[in-house]
Order: sequence, then C-alpha cells, then structure tokens
Amino acid sequence: MNYTVPHLVLPKIERLHELDVYLANGGYQAYRKVLELSPEQVIEEVKRSGLRGRGGACFPTGLKWSFMPKGSDKPKYLAVNGDESEPGSFKDRQIFEFNPHQLIEGILIAGYAMGITKAFIYIRGEYHKWIRLMERALADAYARGLVGPKMTETFGGSYWLDIVVHKGAGAYICGEETALMSSLEGDRGYPRFKPPFPAQKGLWGMPTTINNVETLATVPAIITLGAERYASIGAAGHPGTLLYGLSGHINKPGIYELPTDTLLVDLIYKYGGGIPGGKKVKAVIPGGSSMPPLRGDEIDGVVMNNEDLKKYGTYIGTAGIIVMDEDTDIPRVLLRITRFYHHESCGQCTPCREGCGWMEKILRRIVDGDATTEDLDLLMSVAGQIEGNTICALGDAAAWPVQGFLRKFWDEFAARVKPRRTFVPLNVVHGRRATRATLLPS
Repeated sequence: MNYTVPHLVLPKIERLHELDVYLANGGYQAYRKVLELSPEQVIEEVKRSGLRGRGGACFPTGLKWSFMPKGSDKPKYLAVNGDESEPGSFKDRQIFEFNPHQLIEGILIAGYAMGITKAFIYIRGEYHKWIRLMERALADAYARGLVGPKMTETFGGSYWLDIVVHKGAGAYICGEETALMSSLEGDRGYPRFKPPFPAQKGLWGMPTTINNVETLATVPAIITLGAERYASIGAAGHPGTLLYGLSGHINKPGIYELPTDTLLVDLIYKYGGGIPGGKKVKAVIPGGSSMPPLRGDEIDGVVMNNEDLKKYGTYIGTAGIIVMDEDTDIPRVLLRITRFYHHESCGQCTPCREGCGWMEKILRRIVDGDATTEDLDLLMSVAGQIEGNTICALGDAAAWPVQGFLRKFWDEFAARVKPRRTFVPLNVVHGRRATRATLLPS
C-alpha cells in the first residue's frame, strides 16, 4: 500500500514484502510510537481517523475496538479475516504478497490497543501461494523478535503477542465473522446468532474482535500520519484510501489505491484504461458480486464511497469493481452470480437454502427461454423473502444482485420470457399420457 494521498509524495518502494526493506522504510516505527500511548489513546486515535472496516460492512473500526472488555482476566483474541471469497474481490491477496509486514504491524497495534493475547490470520483455503508468503513473512518477524515473547526485548515493556496463520475451510460462508470463528474452532462454518456479539463471546467463548486484512494494514498509516491528517483524505463520511479492484471488461485490470472521493468514471477510464474495443459500459458492480449494480448511463458523477453509493441503491462492499460492456448478457451474468451463492449457502437457514435454489432454477429457465412473465414476479418475490430473513448476510448477498439487476435491467429479462406457459399432451407411452411444459403465445 503506497498511500497515494494529497500533498504527500512517497517514493515507489520495491520489495516491500522483504523485512529488511520494510524496516529501512520506517517499518514497525508506528508500533513503537503507540507504545508511548495508552491503549485507550490508541483506540481514540483510530476513532478520530474515521477508519471504517474494509471488509464490506464499513463499521467504524475504533468503535469496534472499544467494545473489547477492559480489565478482564480472560484471554482475548483477534481474528484477521482474509477469507477473500467474494467474486470480484482480490485486494487482500495483494497485501499478503506485497506488504505482509504492514499487516503484521497493524495486528500488533490492534493487539496492544485491545489487550489481545493471540491473533489468527484466517486466509482463504484456495490461497495456497499467499498462505505460504504470509507464513514466511511471519517467520521472519518472529526470528527478529518483532512478534512473540521476544517483543519485550525488541520494543521494551511487557506486552507481547502471538500470531498464527490459519488456512481456511475453502467455503465462502467462512468469510462471515461468526462462521469464521466456528471454522477456527474446528467446527463446520455455520454462522451464529447475535447477540451475544464476538466481543462478549467469541472464539472458545472468549472476547474476540474480527477485522478485515485491509482494515488492519491501514492502521500503521493512521498512526504515522495522525488521525486528523488521515481523516482529511478522501470523503468526509468515509475517509482514507481504498484498494479498488478493477476487473471485467477493462483494459488495465488490477488493484489501485486511491482516496474514497475518487470518481467511478476515473477509475474505469483514467486508471483502468477504458473498455476494450472502445465499447460502452452497460453495467458496473461497484463492490463485489453481492452488491446491486449500476447502469452504464448512471455512473457519471458517482463517487466511490459508501455514503455516495447509497444514493444509487448500492454499496461500496469490498470495492471490487466489475465492469460489463454493451455486449454483456445480463440474465446470464445474474445466473452465474446466483449459482455461486446457491452453491456457497451453508444451508442453515431455510430462506437461503431453499430460496437460492429457487432463484437459480428460475434464472435458468429465463436464460433457456423457458420462462413466463410470472417467473419474473416470482423471482423478485423469492429474493424479497430471503432478504433480511437469515442469520447472516449471505442471504442478502444472494438477494441484492437479483433485485438490483431486475430493477435496473427489467427490459432485458422481459425480452427473454413468454406471456404464459400451458401444458399440452406430448405423446402416449404404455397407456399413460406424458406431458411437458410448452411455451405458447397468448
């Protein structure tokens, strides 16, 4: 993360993943700085910075840290959510690969502020390469006394922290914070009812805080720059920089770190190089596949922060921007998204378990030309029955794209269906009449 911010020019740093290079460029100095403050002062600094969680919910980070009980003799845990399974999101693996020590330093700062005794970096099970890279960086930090019991010799004081890299279960649902805790404990990744919240009863029944990888990797910059300086970057209600992931029909896909007041059209055309073949934009998903889309004709003036996107009926999510050009088959895209959420549903909640399957079946009929106008109403109805009726947010993640694409591209779906379906005899086999659904004009 380079922190491309107004009035601050930092050199382009290569090989920052190497510990010596990170140390030579001020690495772990932010942690040394917080040791001069009380834990309460560190939490207050993060609060004043306005940092919001980068995992999708945008919950104020400092406020979340303040929920951790104080003065308790119980062990306290930090779970670092690196289970990056949202289609369109690939920012966290950039941190694992190119700046792992900034993440480790952020974990140390969070640990000191909350009195954490052990931290777990939970990384997506399919991220084999990035798990190895993170383990290597952590081993280097342990060897230098930057993590573990030797921290007291390196930094002074009595506080030290153990950090463990944990390979995920290979399931999208484990990115949900309570399912992640269940998986860490060795159980199936089932989400839990809240309350009790993790800060009161988390891992093994102990107080636990869950933060996203990017959130924690941002913390050292807040300490280095100061809360006021950081809060002045980007949009006032959602300050700082974001790691935007550009993918889809884009000439220069990749990760771009820019302030939260960046225009969506600038991300697509100025930084992303525009659309291949000079084609028009038909749709943009602004924050990973679970977010409702924007039409291509409404992206002018859209600013990439959560508060601004709410005006258009969508959210920043993981800032994974998926661009679709004018030739995109929207019903087929939605079918692909819905199939993913049907496959990844843990099956614990009936609305999600049954509803995701229904939505996939209806969308398959639409794509195959075997649907009627009633199916469109049924599809919207099923999505509405899922939204808000499940233990975790996977139900919403499955329903929002369906609702969003139908509202924004109703004509494309309506063009794929027939007015009604009737049943007519097909043939007679062994004295029994066999029938099939046959589409007839009204």
